[in-house]
Amino acid sequence: MEARDRLTNLGLFAAAGVVWLLVGLVVFTRDPRLDPGAGFLGAALMGLAIGLTVMPLFWLSVFSRHRRVAFRGDWLRAVRRGAWVGVVVLVLVVLRLQGVFDPAIALFILGMVLIAEAALSAER
Repeated sequence: MEARDRLTNLGLFAAAGVVWLLVGLVVFTRDPRLDPGAGFLGAALMGLAIGLTVMPLFWLSVFSRHRRVAFRGDWLRAVRRGAWVGVVVLVLVVLRLQGVFDPAIALFILGMVLIAEAALSAER
């Protein structure tokens, strides 16, 4: 692992830690029933925090699977997958806030994301 990869991983984990602290601040100080914007702010922060947390994990899993060799495009793929996870979390939390969450909708969203990611990650 090169120094830039190590620093990128640590930077993403540090950014995720800061955003998790902001999530805790919003969760413990604002009530979404009294302030409707708090729910959407919390959903956006949760999506961002989870997305930032899983980005280095996706890269590290591919890095270990490739026997500790980093290939071109691994970071791009890890960031894209982390963004997918963040968007899915954001959408599911907003659906729950609006009272329209249904497991069938959640499975449909997950299926669509898996199909899109499979199409984008296909080896050419």
